[in-house]
Amino acid sequence: MATDQSGSAGKDGENTSDPGEIRDRMTANLARVEELSQRFIAALARRNPPNAVLNSPGQDLFAKAAASYWSEAIENPAKLYEHQVSYWSESVRHFVEAQRLMLTGEAASQDDAPKDKRFANPLWSTHPYFRYIREQYELNAKAVTDAIGEIDDLDPVEKKRLDYFSRQIVDMLAPTNFLGTNPDALEKAVETDGESLVKGLENLVADLEANDGEMVVRLADENAFSLGENIATTPGKVVFRNELMELIQYAPATDEVHEIPIVIFPPWINKFYILDLKAQNSMIKWITEQGYTLFVVSWVNPDTSHADIGLEQYVEDGYMTAIREAKAITGAAKVNAVGYCIAGTTLALTLALMKSRGDSSINSATFFTALTDFSNQGEFTPFLQDDFVNGIEAEIDAQGILRSFILGRTMSFLRSNDLIYSPAIRSYMMGEAPPAFDLLYWNGDGANLPGRMTRQYLRGLCQKNAFAAEGFDLLGQTLKLSDVDVPLMAITCETDHIAPWKDCFRGMSQTKSKDRTFIVSQSGHIAGIVNPPSKKKYGHYTNGDWSGGADDWKEAATFHEGSWWPRWEAWLRPRSGDMVPAREPGDSDHPALADAPGEYVRRRASR
Repeated sequence: MATDQSGSAGKDGENTSDPGEIRDRMTANLARVEELSQRFIAALARRNPPNAVLNSPGQDLFAKAAASYWSEAIENPAKLYEHQVSYWSESVRHFVEAQRLMLTGEAASQDDAPKDKRFANPLWSTHPYFRYIREQYELNAKAVTDAIGEIDDLDPVEKKRLDYFSRQIVDMLAPTNFLGTNPDALEKAVETDGESLVKGLENLVADLEANDGEMVVRLADENAFSLGENIATTPGKVVFRNELMELIQYAPATDEVHEIPIVIFPPWINKFYILDLKAQNSMIKWITEQGYTLFVVSWVNPDTSHADIGLEQYVEDGYMTAIREAKAITGAAKVNAVGYCIAGTTLALTLALMKSRGDSSINSATFFTALTDFSNQGEFTPFLQDDFVNGIEAEIDAQGILRSFILGRTMSFLRSNDLIYSPAIRSYMMGEAPPAFDLLYWNGDGANLPGRMTRQYLRGLCQKNAFAAEGFDLLGQTLKLSDVDVPLMAITCETDHIAPWKDCFRGMSQTKSKDRTFIVSQSGHIAGIVNPPSKKKYGHYTNGDWSGGADDWKEAATFHEGSWWPRWEAWLRPRSGDMVPAREPGDSDHPALADAPGEYVRRRASR
């Protein structure tokens, strides 16, 4: 890249504009910046922030860590001295090498090109300035990581939290996150005469305005998709509606269907259409094509009027009601139920409740990435301690709900480089429009959570692990995981950081089901589930031996190429009754209230 005195650069350094055109563009851009600045201030003024800093640990955590570090340093000064000498010698070496390359004009070697995709631009290795910045950042990151790793007298939970928050600081301070030290952004700014920076400011202001002053970067083009038109298009009807959910019955795709219908309970943390994005990867469409009558629950997106809705209502007005209505419409005595993520957790609660009531309406249960034993909090450890949960409770005391952007931001910080910083760089520094990507569109279409339900889930299930331990009190019963005894299949995902497969295995091992199957799909929480056979992308593991722990299970498991969907359908088929004539949605007592995907799914999360 080369520039001439006019300030405009083109191919091979040729001037692409005359000085007058450049001045006109600069004048227009300055006017745009002035207008955007005023909108920026106005957007921030509308901000409705959480009542507590939910993504930061208390200062006492860092104080304990510092005290521990310095106490050890006093006891072992040689160790501290060794660390400091190593750090400063490396820093000096980086600086001297950068000076030498600057003076000689020599390009640095690419032999040690970093594997970190954030530093993919060749300038991070070949240009003395950027190479020095990158090497010093890597050295600083290592120094922080090493220091945290050698603290050995903190409580294990506090140590895990400290590791998480220190990693967040390291990632936040990456040079790629700042304009002056991001060669991609600087190159594009020069190539576009600053237009990319103005567009970036426009993107930033638009995001602030769309989120009432909260900086939530758009992951996808929100105008590229329309529910019922190019996503969530599988035909069906809303056949029942109450305050909490709509029940959708999908149109048959075969002349005959199995007698026992399927009812899918998706998580209410997100929208159900993750299972019905485009036709080629729609699980909902695929299930109807296999000859099943399919019902799917579409949960309401809560607002402040739903503040007092708890797990009691989700079980009674959601699960029990959906099962009752599906049986009434089809005339079947039982249903096969599916629960995904938190809806799988609640399906297990529902099964325990039905056991206590003598209700055998569920013939089999399938769990997608569902935690039932929370004794190992994993990557969520930082967010499940009292200081953070107290902050959540302060938020819902004030708002009545847990607003979606708080939950979304918390989840994003588990993968901050991929879900926060990289999208922000592309949008705000590079001035790029968000991509037209259906999965990212769905990810940004979040849902609020009712305040009461949030408290029950965090305190009773996550913190106390009551369901797997002494029992979880709900609807006048003490429900235990060991009460679950229906035939079940659990599908988990190998790289799932939300519901780790080993934790799912530990929970399912505590059920009393004599007929149970466990599968580990390749990939993560979403891609491992939304894995159609036609893609031939991710394989899966099976093993019928539950006698050992999760590691023993995996070591002896058999790997199979391709999607687990056909294996699940083969398992479900003999548990689904005889074939009967295909059923159209609804009946005389259940007239169609709306076309799929319904009305509730279209409600955007409140701010």
